Amino acid sequence: MARGKKLFTTATPACAVCHTLKEAGAEGTIGPVLDELQPDALRVARALRDGIGSMPSFKATMSDADIEALALYVSKASRGK
Repeated sequence: MARGKKLFTTATPACAVCHTLKEAGAEGTIGPVLDELQPDALRVARALRDGIGSMPSFKATMSDADIEALALYVSKASRGK
């Protein structure tokens, strides 16, 4: 979880710039509020790899392991686990 949280706040561009996620202290206003969306890890990983809407793909800048760690973090943190 710690690795995923760090990636959420430090990726380029940082997820926290666009998304709100209470557990990360993020209050972005561009992308969906992840606490409300509560996506599962598969959905997050797919969005990170392929991009979605105005969100870019991160597959060229993040390893598969980082994508998986970030996806797991967002999934668990958004559900309060």
